[in-house]
Amino acid sequence: MPITLPRDLPAYDVLDGEGVMVMSEDAATRQDIRPLRIGLLNLMPMKITTETQFARLIGATPLQIDLTLIRMSEHQSKHTSPAHMEEFYRPFQAVKNQKFDGFIITGSPIEHLPFEEVTYWDELREIMDWTQTNVHMTFGVCWGGMAMAWHFHGVEKHLLPQKHFGCFRIRNEDPASPYLRGFSDDCVIPVSRWTEVRRDAVEAAGMKVLLGSDETGPCLIEDVSHRAIHIFNHFEYDSDTLQREYERDVANGTPINVPGNYYPDDDPARRPLNRWRSHAHLLYGNWINEIYQTTHFDMEMIGRA
Repeated sequence: MPITLPRDLPAYDVLDGEGVMVMSEDAATRQDIRPLRIGLLNLMPMKITTETQFARLIGATPLQIDLTLIRMSEHQSKHTSPAHMEEFYRPFQAVKNQKFDGFIITGSPIEHLPFEEVTYWDELREIMDWTQTNVHMTFGVCWGGMAMAWHFHGVEKHLLPQKHFGCFRIRNEDPASPYLRGFSDDCVIPVSRWTEVRRDAVEAAGMKVLLGSDETGPCLIEDVSHRAIHIFNHFEYDSDTLQREYERDVANGTPINVPGNYYPDDDPARRPLNRWRSHAHLLYGNWINEIYQTTHFDMEMIGRA
């Protein structure tokens, strides 16, 4: 089954051209099944790029997915046209009375700020609390996962002396986890962040590290008490995402190292190779499968004890 997207959303043609099964909203209404409702709270500046990345991963399963794009109610995007935001995104306040089978909170390039100094922090706190009553399973990504760990458990993020930037090898620390079905003993994942959460704080809060690295710390953690998983790295990245970040920083004069283990022979003149795509699809497919296996058919039961 495909992912349901508005026919005019830029991601529709991109994914259709890649062979991902996509379906227009009109066609979806003719199918006599209940699709899984997934909300994407997109906090990244380049909305179209990010929405396409996540739609690609959650649209690759055999299930029909109804994806709702959500934005902060008052925050105005500076890098995406108002017309796109008006047509395809709904402010959180307009959907907070609805129920979702799954909900993704993306990262945001504001990790240098204390959480309480983020302009939309109060509404994000409301959203995170709302997931406990209106969402079956939540997926926090990078800064979004750190925000949830701080909000629910007081797990601090720590500024790194040097940015973790490149493709890093991580260990599979819980092969029996349903989220890691089909995973190798280790795998490679893109990392791009100035902050980290620490294993001892994660475990002291009662959460479990599923994927981790001695070099870059916890990668994927499970928070059973809040029906959530958090990933601090970027399986969703395109093949050239780290390259675009590197070239942007070089053009701006920002001190930055060549992303490690990304270009062949660490040579930025050579085309980077994607070595994480298969595990990306495994992780998000496993997450969607867990939602499907455990969510209520009657969506009004979501969030109830």
